[in-house]
Amino acid sequence: MSSTPPIEQQIEQAIDILKGGGVVAFPTDTVYGLGASAFIDHAVERVYRVKGRPRHLPLPLLVSSVSEIEMVAHPVSDMAWCLVQRFLPGGLTVVLPKAPSLSTIAVAGGESVAVRIPNHPIPLSLVHGLGAPITGTSANRSGDISPRTADEVYRQLGDRIDLVIDGGGCSEGVESTVLDLTSQIPRILREGAISRDEIERACGIKIQGVSENANRHWE
Repeated sequence: MSSTPPIEQQIEQAIDILKGGGVVAFPTDTVYGLGASAFIDHAVERVYRVKGRPRHLPLPLLVSSVSEIEMVAHPVSDMAWCLVQRFLPGGLTVVLPKAPSLSTIAVAGGESVAVRIPNHPIPLSLVHGLGAPITGTSANRSGDISPRTADEVYRQLGDRIDLVIDGGGCSEGVESTVLDLTSQIPRILREGAISRDEIERACGIKIQGVSENANRHWE
């Protein structure tokens, strides 16, 4: 029985795969994610196929630092910067206006993009090593349970992807909260790791919620 390679070796292999337009799964601070370079259209399209995700649903993107947010989003409001500085890296995904330079493939033809900085060294290393944002959708078949371990990823996706980084179980096991900041009144699109009260207290804002049907759009 072969042993699992050292995590540094797995990360290096994953970066090479991502640079070549491949798809990898990796642990985050919430659940296991499914990553492809956000700047390689055919790689992003493969993520949709692997998950069986409807093409009208956008994919969240991961960056490794606050300064990289403007690679995919523009403009970024003062309210958004306040929330980003308070909660990222962490379990908050913010939906912002899409930067003109970002391809419409990952955002399903829309004008907004969901972006997060995970509080986990593996995805941060992947983004840094790739030099580009990666998709951060959960590593599951669309509609199924979001995986918390590498074994759960294998059971759902099997050999459909190029690599699963086995970084152990995800500590939180709770998906990020998705907050839409594209209009004057923020809206929660998915309740998750960060509560409504925490968000409202952080920047002195009032936010709206939406129906639970919106939650599945952001798995």
